[in-house]
Amino acid sequence: MTNAPTDWRKSSYCGEGEACVYVAAAPGTLVRVADRADPAHFVMATTHAAWADFVEAVKQTG
Repeated sequence: MTNAPTDWRKSSYCGEGEACVYVAAAPGTLVRVADRADPAHFVMATTHAAWADFVEAVKQTG
């Protein structure tokens, strides 16, 4: 991937294992989400608004 973001952020809810979610802003209006210890393995992209809605829903429901 030529425009791979370098600012991956690891979920604060990750434990010691590698079952974590990584998030990075992508060029333009997208957010990239990876679910592996190696975030270079791109999983999906979504809009900032949709990601914010998702995060808020997770916070409300636990």
